[in-house]
Amino acid sequence: MSGHVIAVSRSAGNNFSKPVEDSITLVEGLGVADDAHNGKLVQHLYLQKKDPTVPNLRQVHLVQAELFDDLARRGFEVGPGEIGENITTQDIDLPALP
Repeated sequence: MSGHVIAVSRSAGNNFSKPVEDSITLVEGLGVADDAHNGKLVQHLYLQKKDPTVPNLRQVHLVQAELFDDLARRGFEVGPGEIGENITTQDIDLPALP
């Protein structure tokens, strides 16, 4: 079985959830075009307040859809983009990636 992307999301605002889009554009060294976390320096508001000069190490947020299945078993219904991810995958072991 090969993994695949099941949804892509972005939001220009610092919202918890991101609407699902037909497509997104990844920009090398910056992240997702037109997304609130796009940039060379940290974009997370909490981390910006601590030190706005640190590199942005969280430019693109990936979540595996299997997490949604686990959450559903615990009584939480969550879908793509609802926890702020840019890319929702299936059948890819994201924690095992380098």
